[in-house]
Amino acid sequence: MRVLLALGGNAMTSTDGRARPEDQIAAAQVAMSSVAELLEHDVDVVVTHGNGPQVGNLLVKNELAAAVVPPVPLDWCGAQTQGTLGFVLVDALEAALDARGVDRRAAAVLTRTLVDRDDPGFASPAKPIGRYLPAEEARLLVEHGETWEDRGERGWRRVVASPEPSEILDAEAVLALCAAGFVVIANGGGGIPHVRGSDGRLQGVEAVIDKDLGAALLARSVAADVLVIATDVPHAVLHWGTSQAREVGTVTVTEMRALAAEGHFASGSMGPKVDAACRFVEQGGGRSVITSLDRITDAVTGTVGTAILPG
Repeated sequence: MRVLLALGGNAMTSTDGRARPEDQIAAAQVAMSSVAELLEHDVDVVVTHGNGPQVGNLLVKNELAAAVVPPVPLDWCGAQTQGTLGFVLVDALEAALDARGVDRRAAAVLTRTLVDRDDPGFASPAKPIGRYLPAEEARLLVEHGETWEDRGERGWRRVVASPEPSEILDAEAVLALCAAGFVVIANGGGGIPHVRGSDGRLQGVEAVIDKDLGAALLARSVAADVLVIATDVPHAVLHWGTSQAREVGTVTVTEMRALAAEGHFASGSMGPKVDAACRFVEQGGGRSVITSLDRITDAVTGTVGTAILPG
């Protein structure tokens, strides 16, 4: 069995949201301990991860230094965080495997994801990222070519394109490493967004790819049997925050789509995870599971979490 495990970006921060280097290393050790436990069950695992807090830190550095050096573009931010989180996760996973006597090695792959250069998001950027800034600070960043919007009393905020991912450009490298016995960490943050020019050449582009949609695409690209989306709750929940709250257990993809259409899953949190999990099953995947990181082994081998099946 091959499992694609998607870790949220907040899985790489402390419980109170801090993202100092020591916080991220400690969080990686906790996350990779769960992955090592899964590998003990003779499951082949490919890991992907979010990078929101880490890219957010780089954006703050961009803003503070904008009067001195040009801001680093978003595709570069994605590549930098893939590299940094990749080696941190590899170190943590290999240490956890050694502690269990499991003879496996890990590798991180800098991963590019293709998007359509004609995606409407590029013409009308709408995804907000980063901090709110006063108008005078945002103006300098606009001069560097960024798109910022006036959000009223809170200040100005940057908006970017969030195009649909269409192809994992480095999937063959991931598969080759899997075949050689490596546990691969790939496509962090949904992948480094690339477009193909009219001459056929690839180039990075400023955009943010939804990490969950990127995970679903990677899962299909590496022929995963199960997609596990690890989050901070053990199940998706209906009527969240009310006295009628109810956990979702095992459902068909048709049933889950119907629940989503009723508005049960917020667009900024559980909604993208449900959409990605459904897409994987609809496009031929065997099963998707949404659950908390500490339950991933039981999610793969049993019936823990919100499991979405064909049908």
